[in-house]
Amino acid sequence: MKDNFSKVKDYVLELEYNIVLEDENDEVLVVSKEDEGISNLVLGCADPLLIIEQYLFDLSDDADASVLKQLLQKNRDIIHGAFVLDDSGRKVIFRDTLQLENLDLNELEGSINSLSLLLSEYADEMIKFSQVTA
Repeated sequence: MKDNFSKVKDYVLELEYNIVLEDENDEVLVVSKEDEGISNLVLGCADPLLIIEQYLFDLSDDADASVLKQLLQKNRDIIHGAFVLDDSGRKVIFRDTLQLENLDLNELEGSINSLSLLLSEYADEMIKFSQVTA
């Protein structure tokens, strides 16, 4: 529904994120806020859900099991969202889903803030994982 897309866009602007790409037909926004570590965060309205994804890094085909284990363990500490792998099993992505029907500004902000916090607290480990597994 276009109303949901407009609502999400209004929230993004109110939170002062830069809209890098906007596709109203597919109801997708790509946003950035470099000072918070957010770069090319994808927000997609797929009624009844808002899907939030940010690519983080690639794994090699023979990624060490300990890296995957550490990512799964870290999922327990993430306030909103989680580490996931794309269909290829190589790309590590932050992903969260929210209900569009009752989405409010605080809920969206909390989800994105969870990603910012994850990036600031876990950056060194993610850099290490990307270097070891690339």
